[in-house]
Amino acid sequence: MDAHETDRTRADLLTRRLAVLTGALVLAAAGAAHAGDGPVVGAGACQVIRFCVSAGTGGRTAGSGGQAGGTQTSSNHSKLTCRYTKLVPKPPAAWPGWNGADPAKNDVYLAECSDGALDNPDGFVIVPIGQDPAPQVDPQELARRAVDSMTLLGPDIASPRTAGTYTVGVPMWMWVNRSAETYGPNTATASAGGITVTATATVSKIVWRMGDGSSVTCSGPGTPYQASEGMAESPTCGHVYAQTSAGTATGTYPVSATSTWTIDWQGGGQSGRVTEVRQTSEQVAVGEIQVVR
Repeated sequence: MDAHETDRTRADLLTRRLAVLTGALVLAAAGAAHAGDGPVVGAGACQVIRFCVSAGTGGRTAGSGGQAGGTQTSSNHSKLTCRYTKLVPKPPAAWPGWNGADPAKNDVYLAECSDGALDNPDGFVIVPIGQDPAPQVDPQELARRAVDSMTLLGPDIASPRTAGTYTVGVPMWMWVNRSAETYGPNTATASAGGITVTATATVSKIVWRMGDGSSVTCSGPGTPYQASEGMAESPTCGHVYAQTSAGTATGTYPVSATSTWTIDWQGGGQSGRVTEVRQTSEQVAVGEIQVVR
């Protein structure tokens, strides 16, 4: 099929859709558009019809008295691609599709949305004169895209570790290693429709569940232990076990660290905050000092 046959086929398809969607009784073939680039819709010669149109594949349309709106493409919120074709002239004021909108202040576009095929029309879109018919970009949706593009992981636990040695009654210091993926800050952007949103994620707290029924909430990454601290308790994040883990099924306590990522975003004249949680776990053995008599 050559290019002219493809244009004629698409014009016929568009004409049939308009006939169905507008409830037309008769849609004349007269007044077809001249060849050119991009689909247009214009006035046709009608005999008995509520709203008369003709479909073409370019240039000016006969009887329209002007250039029909150009084709625009949008894929803001889904994988579908939408083509918006302005109807020239507009449907009459009695057209039910106006649904209360003022014909003097609005334009009508035919929306064809598909995954590449031309057989999945969405119908008509009514927008104020001069406004882009494509859906407006939602900054909150862009913020979500930015967050989804980040690599946000659970805490990188430095202490306690499975290979560590821990003792009942001795203060345990808990802390995590910091990186963009495990603690932040982690920044990403997302753009669409001329709007760019920037989101920055940082861990705001870590909740430690110690496996013995207790939990500890730490507002920071914790303080690394130094031998010079002796038996002192951690100044920022710690725990003291009262019983050994010997009586558990695995001989260890299942320790988990759950981080809350606080994500602030701004762009498109808006700003907001969302949260995400991530978790990391360790198996920790806790023994007791054996006294030899």
